[in-house]
Amino acid sequence: MSQFAEGLLEDRLSASALTMRQRSLLVPPFVEGTMLRLTIVASAVLGFCMATLVGAEAEAAERVRVGLLEYGTVSWEFDVIERHGLDEAAGLSIETLNLASNQATTVALQAGEVDVIVSDWLWVSRQRANGRTYTFVPFSSSVGAVMVPGVSDIQDFGDLRGRKIAIAGGPLDKGWLLLRGYAEREFGFDLAAETEQVFGAPPLLTEVARRGEVDAILNYWHYGARLEAEGFRRLVDSNEAGIALGAEGAISAIGYVFDEQWANDNLETMTAFFETTEKAKSILATSDEEWDDLRPLTGAPDDATLIVLRDRFRDGIPDRPLDAELADTQLIYRILAEIGGRELVGPAEEMAPGTFWTALVDGS
Repeated sequence: MSQFAEGLLEDRLSASALTMRQRSLLVPPFVEGTMLRLTIVASAVLGFCMATLVGAEAEAAERVRVGLLEYGTVSWEFDVIERHGLDEAAGLSIETLNLASNQATTVALQAGEVDVIVSDWLWVSRQRANGRTYTFVPFSSSVGAVMVPGVSDIQDFGDLRGRKIAIAGGPLDKGWLLLRGYAEREFGFDLAAETEQVFGAPPLLTEVARRGEVDAILNYWHYGARLEAEGFRRLVDSNEAGIALGAEGAISAIGYVFDEQWANDNLETMTAFFETTEKAKSILATSDEEWDDLRPLTGAPDDATLIVLRDRFRDGIPDRPLDAELADTQLIYRILAEIGGRELVGPAEEMAPGTFWTALVDGS
């Protein structure tokens, strides 16, 4: 507030502190009327100054609209951002929109209803091959694992021959395709041909596994974490399969997706956005107390489940140089293209250039 506005406000308060009797004794009527008019003017000036300041603050906050899968694990990160005011501290206004499905998030992005969503690099590569300019920044390398009940006689991956496996995500799920390649290379058998598969929604398959109606299950990582807390054992996860097939390390299964041109035009905003998400990840990586605050959002029914969810989330926080992850992702893309074919990746046998956004690293 300017000194002028502050002075007028003080005049107004001083004048209003006097009773009508006191004012009639101190000032003539025509002066009193002048003071009243000044008081009104001061109020208007003060209101204008305050509105201008509020408007300037709102205008200074750069808006980023993020489409989130309702009940997805990405919402945990944005809960931390909101509770700690990390976006405001960075001069951002992050607006989140909860959506019912992965398809709904991609539709919202393409319709311009949101600026950023979370999806996988396969979708981005296919979009770029079709002329779109979406791009990808890693969010998490947490992936599903093949899991069996604690009392199961299945001890290694080769023991899955002739068994019944529940698989979330359908026949073209990346994790399932990688595990097919892993089975062929490491154990010499065709996983699709020598097992019985049951495909379905993650919650349904989780219940099927609990009831013992399948011998093993490959589910999304957070569903697997819940089973792990109940005593299920992990045989191998998709990242381990990828490493066996030639990758140097874990690659991010999902990441932030947005239009490349929009991001380049708003580079300072996106730099602040990703610095903010990194701060949230750091809090989640180091503070156990933060997970107690996050418990309602995770839906963890007990401490054991919360701890496994916490640890598996932390395992997936990307910590590799982007160029190393990019090289491994290109390798895995070629493997998936070979196994899944055009139905999975479209006509492109190589991952489309620009699938990963490198502007933060290149400084361009």
